[in-house]
Amino acid sequence: MEDYPAKLHVDYPEISDRVTTFFRLILALPILILLGLLIGGGDSDPDAAERIYYVGTGGIVVIPTILMILFRQKYPRWWFDWNLELTRFSYRVFSYLLLLRDEYPSTDEEQAVHLELPYPDVENELNQWLPLVKWFLAIPHLIILAFLGVAVIIDVIIAWFAILFNGRYPKGLFDFTVGVMRWAFRVSAYAFLLTTDQYPPFTLQ
Repeated sequence: MEDYPAKLHVDYPEISDRVTTFFRLILALPILILLGLLIGGGDSDPDAAERIYYVGTGGIVVIPTILMILFRQKYPRWWFDWNLELTRFSYRVFSYLLLLRDEYPSTDEEQAVHLELPYPDVENELNQWLPLVKWFLAIPHLIILAFLGVAVIIDVIIAWFAILFNGRYPKGLFDFTVGVMRWAFRVSAYAFLLTTDQYPPFTLQ
């Protein structure tokens, strides 16, 4: 798993803040609105030209990247940088919302959520036709992740009470939630960010 070209690690906090945990949904609203504006393009009714940039994972440049890999065997660096930084920001927000971290999500600093995604050498590392079917090949993962997402919600509810009572996020629950996020990130790197042709493993590790 250490060799997979998409890595996610969240630092475990020894102590969690009870007050900010109790009000987490309220405190997270401003940053969730900001994230929503980014992945929605800031327009509640984008026209067809804008909508193409918001297919798949929301805000991530997917369809144009597929076309560039398909016909030019190229992944424009600034498209990759946008996809990477938006993904990093999204995972910082998710980590805050899921009680994994107490520091308010930064729009540009790494903080305690470490996400690595190498820039691909398209001509030598990517099959130019595979992006056409990656979304289909990822369906088994997406089905499993849907069930794991329900488990994460239950996990976070339990963790919320645990933090309020003893100020700590149970380590086992923390590792499970981060594991699901890591799994989802690998699937995203494969099927939507399109940075690797290596099929994601079915694991939380």
